[in-house]
Amino acid sequence: MNEPCRINLNPGKEASIRRFHPWLFSGAIKSTEGSPQAGDIVEVFSSGGQYLATGHFDRASIAVKIFSFSQVEINYSFWQKKLEDAFWVRQSLGLTESSMTNAYRLVFGEGDGLPGLIIDYYHGVCVIQTQTAGMERMKDDLAKILQGIYGDRLKAVYHKTDSAGAGSYLYGLPQTGLITETGHQFLVDWEKGQKTGFFLDQRTNRMFAQFYARDKQVLNAFSYSGAFTVYALKGGASMVHSIDSSRQAIRWTDENLKLNNLEQSRHVGIIGDVKKYLVEPGEKYDLIILDPPAFAKTHQVSHNALQAYRFINARAISRLSKGGMILTFSCSQAISREMFKSMILAAALESGREIRIVHQLSQGPDHPVSVYHPEGDYLKGVILIAS
Repeated sequence: MNEPCRINLNPGKEASIRRFHPWLFSGAIKSTEGSPQAGDIVEVFSSGGQYLATGHFDRASIAVKIFSFSQVEINYSFWQKKLEDAFWVRQSLGLTESSMTNAYRLVFGEGDGLPGLIIDYYHGVCVIQTQTAGMERMKDDLAKILQGIYGDRLKAVYHKTDSAGAGSYLYGLPQTGLITETGHQFLVDWEKGQKTGFFLDQRTNRMFAQFYARDKQVLNAFSYSGAFTVYALKGGASMVHSIDSSRQAIRWTDENLKLNNLEQSRHVGIIGDVKKYLVEPGEKYDLIILDPPAFAKTHQVSHNALQAYRFINARAISRLSKGGMILTFSCSQAISREMFKSMILAAALESGREIRIVHQLSQGPDHPVSVYHPEGDYLKGVILIAS
């Protein structure tokens, strides 16, 4: 293995790394020794020559994503220990041996000290997403390590690139994804579906939908494969309307209803644009779920994203019956919790109704947030009730 290239910082630019923040921005770099390429392992030193951290180099705004604050050899055993630690956390959460849930996030990037890496476990299949060139190089070793962790329980490892529909099996043969989540059954298509195929981060929040849905008329907006729909119907909703722009998403929703023996007569799938649907005059709902895709990928576009969030939330409030509730979310990392609550305030003022927050929500515990990396707290949610 080649010696890591060296990154030297400008004076005064080491403070965030000394606080164990895993991102080093390009503006902090004074010089490099060697010619690091995207994906190369580099060591970071202060302006005074002190070792600070080791990470993957990239020619982007975030120039180094740090995976170690100790000057150790980065070899197979290093990565093995990292994944074993991540597995131990999920084991401690009761997820690895649960009879009610057999799907969870095994690795959550910076939350597990592995920036640029996502691994989801779906009942014997691990789906890897590599978001940096450095982690991309690691994919074959990661597949081997996963085989060691899971043994006979691992049937396949699939590497999913960022673009839906692209990927390859690193281990095992193509599989049909069928998982159990809190006792409910779901099909997961990691090859054609969004992200790794299923939104595991909403597990605990879906249980709120089930709890509050009894005898209610429910709208599941941006429904994807209908996980919130299944929970709401299991909770006794009188009717659920699921709307998504994707015809395939509505097909997946229908399949998931059948898997859970739920009556199709209590469900209507709508292929359409959520914004247009909310603007049009229509019936009132007792419970609305708003789980849109990320409207802001970067801070530069966060203002426009907030306007989009405000718009759909204000329209949703206008479609609520008296005493109706909204489960509303933002998965945009660039939108802080303070910004999200300000948006809710603006939407409430626009609606002119009395709005109360009854729950504040976040991602599930298998998406842990490092105290040194608050940006990992990406999923913001509240449950509102309207008078």
